[in-house]
Amino acid sequence: MKRPQLIGNFKHNGREWQAKGEETTVNVYDFLSLADGKAVPYGIYDLVHKRGFVNVGVDHDTAEFAVESIRRWWQQIGRDLYPGKTNLLITADGGGSNGSRLRLWKRELQCLANETGLSLTVCHFPPGTSKWNKIEHRLFSYISINWRGKPLTSLETVIELISHTTTEQGLKVTAIKDSNVYPTGIKVTDDEMKALHILKDAFHPEWNYTIKPQIPAPSGQAIPA
Repeated sequence: MKRPQLIGNFKHNGREWQAKGEETTVNVYDFLSLADGKAVPYGIYDLVHKRGFVNVGVDHDTAEFAVESIRRWWQQIGRDLYPGKTNLLITADGGGSNGSRLRLWKRELQCLANETGLSLTVCHFPPGTSKWNKIEHRLFSYISINWRGKPLTSLETVIELISHTTTEQGLKVTAIKDSNVYPTGIKVTDDEMKALHILKDAFHPEWNYTIKPQIPAPSGQAIPA
């Protein structure tokens, strides 16, 4: 997850060469009231194929949004790259919208497991170690380089700049718009948590666990484990 970006004619850190007389004029202050909205990028980085996928939301950064980003990656890219696979390993930061303590994150992952038939193994980075996450060094750092000095004047500009991010090592990035609304304050009850099919790892189970498809699924349709 990269921090939300305000959409508008605002200063963006970094420098870019421009011919004399073609300088870009931007607002001095990046007040929210001057913005035309915001872009909320949630990224997935495939370590095997060196491919990035960024779901760019326009609403709140919630656990629902995080899992929807993983769902979209799987539907559009993942299942074609990994046909027939039944297990997916997700490494995630310990906080934020995919935090290890978030009930909503785990409930939404259960829904994704039920929909896809995948067993989802999650390994959270311990507190204070999120910079070990390779997505920071192999995806978001290059996105930041690619759009440095460029005002993010529209959501289309954000998506285009992300999509055109490449490296000599072969990085390719797909970026899409997510127009869904993600309300905050959703509560997950104790009973809902007890119904989740979670297998906790012996090593730091609060950070490492597997969510398997439920049999039968809540809808009554049987899902293979």
